[in-house]
Amino acid sequence: MIRIGRSAFVAAVLVAGQSAAADPKAKLTYDQHVLPILTTHCIGCHKGESAKGGLDLTTYAKLKEGGASGEVIKPGDPDGSRLYRLSAHKEQPFMPPKMPMIAKEQVDTIAAWIQQGALENPNAKPLPVKPKAEVGLMSVKRGKPDVVPMPEKPLPRDPVVTTNKPNSVIALAASPWAPLVAVGGVKQVILYHGDTLQLVGVLPFPYGTPHVLKFSRNGGLLLAGGGRDGQSGKVVVWDVKTGEQIIEVGNETDAVLAADISADQQLIALGGPSKMIRVYSTKDGSLIRETKKHTDWVYAVEFSPDAVLLATADRSGGLYVWEAATGREFYNLRGHSGPILDVSWRDDSNILASSSEDTTIRLWEMENGTQIKSWGAHGGGAQAVKFSHDNRLVSTGRDRVTKVWDQNGAVQKQFPAHPDVALRAAFNHDSTKVYAGDWTGTLQMFNVADAKVLAQATTNPQDPAKALDAATKTLAAKQQAFDSANGAFNAVNQKVQQTAADMAPAQKLATDAANTAKAAQDQANNLKAALDKATAALAPAQAKAQATDAKAKALAAAAVQVKAAADANKANADLQAAATQVKGLADSAATENATAQKAVADLQAQVNAVNAAHGPAAQNAQLSAAAAKLA
Repeated sequence: MIRIGRSAFVAAVLVAGQSAAADPKAKLTYDQHVLPILTTHCIGCHKGESAKGGLDLTTYAKLKEGGASGEVIKPGDPDGSRLYRLSAHKEQPFMPPKMPMIAKEQVDTIAAWIQQGALENPNAKPLPVKPKAEVGLMSVKRGKPDVVPMPEKPLPRDPVVTTNKPNSVIALAASPWAPLVAVGGVKQVILYHGDTLQLVGVLPFPYGTPHVLKFSRNGGLLLAGGGRDGQSGKVVVWDVKTGEQIIEVGNETDAVLAADISADQQLIALGGPSKMIRVYSTKDGSLIRETKKHTDWVYAVEFSPDAVLLATADRSGGLYVWEAATGREFYNLRGHSGPILDVSWRDDSNILASSSEDTTIRLWEMENGTQIKSWGAHGGGAQAVKFSHDNRLVSTGRDRVTKVWDQNGAVQKQFPAHPDVALRAAFNHDSTKVYAGDWTGTLQMFNVADAKVLAQATTNPQDPAKALDAATKTLAAKQQAFDSANGAFNAVNQKVQQTAADMAPAQKLATDAANTAKAAQDQANNLKAALDKATAALAPAQAKAQATDAKAKALAAAAVQVKAAADANKANADLQAAATQVKGLADSAATENATAQKAVADLQAQVNAVNAAHGPAAQNAQLSAAAAKLA
């Protein structure tokens, strides 16, 4: 009965612990919520002098001492606590050994208990949250550090949350010395390379949405402040080189809207809807002081580069400068007539810039606390302002335009308009580029020299696995479309080739017909030329034949007469000689006439033959030409 009663008691306590873990506002303690879990799963091996690894979990005091490997809980940091990591199977050796992980609700209870400060009992105070590393600087070093801080190992690139559309760029910061830019997303801070806007890594911000991001003055730390509106607010700090969270401060009842870490890295200041300025120590996370001077929500907080002063601004146009070390009021800077949305110090700490919904940017000197310059910067409101190392300013606002100014308020460069209201802007580390983000969640990188857009990114980076899956599906769809188009092309090409093959005989017939037509036409042309030539020669030949014929006839008649006379006077030698001569002439004329007559006959025969051939040839040429056209 005792064993049953004890088991029932433990079960009841475990159920209560699980219920408490499910309620984020429930106060978890070692006695009521954690010890029952340890009793069921751990204390069998971790008790008394025989405790494995020298870790005794039977009492709160022994648990705090840790074991041979050191402390097992770090209040406020479950991920840095081996008790949680081993139980959650995030680090080996997994606990309990050679057994499945304990119920998730119990693991969550342990994590929530550590997160709340590892209370022993309901009346105990949370243990102070210790920083994970010494971040304070013995002295402030002006200018560029010897080693430019950049992530030294690959950071997680999987997004903590992927939303349907990006959230607005309400938090943006650029490293003062390295090509690194940070932008706030839902429950995460996204790091992009400052030269390309290629994803560098994702830092989880489990407390809600970051409202402010700040790099430390030496660029080695990255601060994020934010939370859940109307519920809670926190400020955390990461080591830029390792990506490890090293500081967590604040326990606000609303989201933190403004925060900064001092240049000597000793102090963190934050503000928000509480209207209170709270300053914490980075050494142990303890609250140093609270200042209630603002009458409205605090929108901007920034330490001076020399860590001497702290500027804070609010929704009613209040702008104050405080002594950072003591919290005493240094200046009350009056001038803005609307909410002040941003402040920025010049590197020498002598000039403070402020931007407001009253459309103006104002410059304040710290010798006497007077306004030295004011100009209308953005219609509808100047949302952000930041100094560069070379003392220029970049600003952006509700007019959707990002601008670079000199300290006299003259525009030096104006960049292409954003698709919606622009909210944040910053120079890169060497002042050659400007980053600006807008209401749509788009981060743009501009080239200062020519005002061109160099790259774009978003507050909602896609899960690499999902991006790969989407790319694979897109590739598959494109491959399918290509295969379909290629198949259609091959089918058409095959038809073209078949048509060409079918047309080959017809093409040959057409070619042959054309050649035949050309040959027929050439023959007709040649015959026509020969006919023209023969016809032209016939007329002169006929005339010559007529002349020789007449001559031959005349000489023949004369020869007869002379011969008759000679025969009658045979004794007349002269007459006999004349008869012989005339007969010779008549014979010669007869021969000449015969030749001429034959020439005429030959030409006539040629004309007749050519004429007889030309008619059919011409007709054949016409028929061949017609056939070639039909082919």
